[in-house]
Amino acid sequence: MKRYLAFDFGAESGRAIVGTLDQGRLTLEEIHRFPNITVRLDTGLHWDALRLFHDIQYALHIAGRERNLRIDGIGVDTWGVDFGLLGADGSLLDNPRVYRDPRNDGSVEKICAVAGKEFIFRNSGIQFMQINSLNQLFVTKQLTSPALNAASRLLFMPDLFNYWLSGVQRAEVTIASTSQFYNPVEKRWATELLAKLNLPVNILPEIIQPGEKLGPLLPWLAKDNNLEGTMVYAAAGHDTASAVVAVPAEAGDDWCYISSGTWSLIGVEIDHPVVSDEAMALNLTNEIGYGGKVRLLKNIMGLWLVQECRRAWIADGQTYSYEELTNMAEGARPNTALIDVDAFLHPGNMPAKIEAWCRQHGQQVPDGPGQMIRLILESLAQRYKQVLESIESLTGRNIKVIHIVGGGSQNKFLNRLVAQVTGRKVVAGPVEATAIGNVLVQALGDGEIPDLAAARQIVRNCF
Repeated sequence: MKRYLAFDFGAESGRAIVGTLDQGRLTLEEIHRFPNITVRLDTGLHWDALRLFHDIQYALHIAGRERNLRIDGIGVDTWGVDFGLLGADGSLLDNPRVYRDPRNDGSVEKICAVAGKEFIFRNSGIQFMQINSLNQLFVTKQLTSPALNAASRLLFMPDLFNYWLSGVQRAEVTIASTSQFYNPVEKRWATELLAKLNLPVNILPEIIQPGEKLGPLLPWLAKDNNLEGTMVYAAAGHDTASAVVAVPAEAGDDWCYISSGTWSLIGVEIDHPVVSDEAMALNLTNEIGYGGKVRLLKNIMGLWLVQECRRAWIADGQTYSYEELTNMAEGARPNTALIDVDAFLHPGNMPAKIEAWCRQHGQQVPDGPGQMIRLILESLAQRYKQVLESIESLTGRNIKVIHIVGGGSQNKFLNRLVAQVTGRKVVAGPVEATAIGNVLVQALGDGEIPDLAAARQIVRNCF
């Protein structure tokens, strides 16, 4: 029997989950859940990285001291693109920026003006979004950031937590591939692209594969938490990469996945990246998955719109659970309007923003929370269909099954809408796909599971 501790960070919350693998059966137990709250300063929007690492330490204490568990491995996955900058002494120079920071507005046009859109896509294979690490790094340079000037290392969020756990500075490839300065064809940093944008290359760490051992837990952490001998693994650091490991798909290429949460990531697994003119025109992305697979996907807005609406209504004194909102949506009138879900990146009063968008585009303004949520869910389902059909046209595949994994898979009404709109079979779950994939990658690195096919068989058997 082996136990692996998975830290899974999302844009709203983090979880510490113990995965126990015993004779081919995997069970999960959540031992700590905590909020992930962005902090707005006059300088911009930041993640509270030290607070998040405090919660990691608290979960280690629960596992090792309170529960007296033997933990064979620790792995971390997070959202993509964001990073921290370290000084020569290894200290964090500034709180990592949030990808939604408005200082990134207009950055796509700026980098394309300098480096050229075709050159950027050929060297990265990543869809153009202002949240990308390349844009953030470019903006940081343009603003003559003291932190960037003093930086000796750039670490993406899961790599930063791995460093604080193990003392090892590496870039795990699935998270590195979200940056837009990793070359998926040549499997290295896109140094020519960075040079063209006058961005530093010397701060980039060595790239490693998911499942690699980083080293034992740092001695002081191991001693404080009774976890001597516990190994830190590079999980599939990008949460979507971990979630895709846990897609319970059979062999074949007639399926796609939707990793459904704050964002919706819709894609297929392929063996080689596609950096053609057609892929660029479709604004698709080539991210790296476990075992060298390529995740050809589209990153679009997800249940963030529902989350922001709920937040706004709570601030106005109207408190609804997600279940209540979904039930209200199901009872609302269908097909009254459609919105462009990707037009709503920034936080704020989301109901007011959607109402204004509807007025501006001649769409019927939703009447009340139920109609608003129905509008969002129907618009998401229509957007899924568009993306799915664009992936089919590029790959020549005939997608028959859609696997919806992650927290959004609990929204049965959205799942039914997706099935109705796309005309495909929808398989929902597992809900904790990201944590499951995190655990499975650790087990793969530990030699407890032979390959990805065996890992997915475990998911089909156990969830």
